[in-house]
Amino acid sequence: MPQIEEKNTATAAPANSAAAAAQALKNELAAIEWPKEGAVVEAAFMKRLPRKAYFDMGRFGTGIVYGIEMINAKDAIRDLKPGDKISAKIIALDGEEGHIELSLTEAGKQKLWQQAKELAESGEVIKAKIVSANAGGLMALIGDELKAFLPVSQLSLEHYPKVQDGDRQKIAEELRKFLNQELSVKVIDVNPRSQKVIVSEREVLSANIKELLGAYSAGQVVDCIVSGVADFGVFVRFTDNPQIEGMIHISELDYKLIDNPKDIVQINDELKAKIIDIKEGRVFLSLKALKEDPWVNVSERFKVGQTVQGRVHKFNPFGAVVALEGDFQGMVHVSEFGGQDEMKKALATGQSYPFVIEAIKPEEKRITLKMVK
Repeated sequence: MPQIEEKNTATAAPANSAAAAAQALKNELAAIEWPKEGAVVEAAFMKRLPRKAYFDMGRFGTGIVYGIEMINAKDAIRDLKPGDKISAKIIALDGEEGHIELSLTEAGKQKLWQQAKELAESGEVIKAKIVSANAGGLMALIGDELKAFLPVSQLSLEHYPKVQDGDRQKIAEELRKFLNQELSVKVIDVNPRSQKVIVSEREVLSANIKELLGAYSAGQVVDCIVSGVADFGVFVRFTDNPQIEGMIHISELDYKLIDNPKDIVQINDELKAKIIDIKEGRVFLSLKALKEDPWVNVSERFKVGQTVQGRVHKFNPFGAVVALEGDFQGMVHVSEFGGQDEMKKALATGQSYPFVIEAIKPEEKRITLKMVK
């Protein structure tokens, strides 16, 4: 019996050893990250032929660059020496001659998108060189290759084009002043599918501005200086904190209708304005909030059924805006005339006519008028 047991033990040992080795090999193979199409890998340059180049991919064999990829990457390949390592993207696992087909240019693009994604996630402030401009914003270059777009809406208020009437050509001219300049920006959106990287200058300043705005609140009256005038409103800088630039919308300049903000203020005018809202690092102010609201006592000046003299101020799709005494405006609806053409035949801008007040709605700041027949 002892001899039989020794014989069984002797035969079992090699079997257990072989099973352990097989399992170890299996584990090792399972741990290997096998190449996949679309993956970016590191390959060592081997040699170059007129229409193809070979790369050593270690245990995975040999990679090859050929065809249009060889043409696209000819400059990069020209400078490579045997043993030099370079990033490459796997196009096909079974390419020409059975080698793994590679792309050097696609790998470079993929690395750029990864870089952009990391910048967006980190919120890092970076420099972007402005290379072109149009009415929608600025095209920028981050580093040597990563192209990005800086929309007008993402410019700091200091650099925002303060152009009258929203003239796109004038906006583009204003933005061209930034060509070849470097601006501090943050990457805020990355979309490889649409090949767009969006950056923001406003986001760089927002943290600091938000901190400064912590000392202010809605309802507070501040001294400010007009820093810019646009067709939609007025930009102002706080006198005690010039880093803060706020906006007064055209509707907050006065209780009467304003066609051109320059009729109310000019650049460098000193004003007092009331803060009406602070949101996301932006501050919105009002001039009319510091003025007496004439609509509170409108019923003391006008009565329903009263005949008044009014000057046609302008036409809009709904009718004619009529200027009344005391900086009030009334509206004659287009239906009074049957249509736009008929209205413009009956009325002329700048001319005065008698009207009858049909309705007064102080809460809506509206006076409805009818033509005197």
